[in-house]
Amino acid sequence: MLAAGAGVRFGGGKLTAPHGEGVLLESALRAALAAPVRAVTVVTGADAEAVAAVARAFDPRLRIRHAPEHAEGMGASLRAGVAALPPDTDGVFVFLGDMPRVPTAVLRPMAEALARGAAAAAPVFEGRRGNPVLLGRALFPQLLDLKGDTGARAVLQALGDELALVEAPDDGVLFDVDRPADLPTARG
Repeated sequence: MLAAGAGVRFGGGKLTAPHGEGVLLESALRAALAAPVRAVTVVTGADAEAVAAVARAFDPRLRIRHAPEHAEGMGASLRAGVAALPPDTDGVFVFLGDMPRVPTAVLRPMAEALARGAAAAAPVFEGRRGNPVLLGRALFPQLLDLKGDTGARAVLQALGDELALVEAPDDGVLFDVDRPADLPTARG
């Protein structure tokens, strides 16, 4: 779970902003905890203490990893998260802390695509690729070399047919919270 950003467009404190019956990060964590994974690691950065406190209170089993170079952008968060993986990890789901409506029904089919040999898997809704993505072990060296704020976009684009696209049941794979005005839309 990438949760290291400063939420500048939001005005700061985005992941700990009230949402539903809790805070925004908790909504994103629900989906991550529904994924077919051994563990969930929350990568912190700008609001490290507040984000870690929310994560620990939500589920004490969550692992916390700080991205010391978080101001660089998503590349630093991905590097920190991948570096924290156990050596026998076959793949990693990359969830974003500001995506509160990820449909959990898409997660198992993504894992199945990776098990069938895809290098990575991503959800799509109405022809648009969304998040979270699932990246196979062969991509870890590229993820450890990422720089800047583009995340794994270039890595995924280079895969061509090796990227499995899984149809999502709704637009939750596209919806993220950027500004406070986005939160009422996220409620429900």
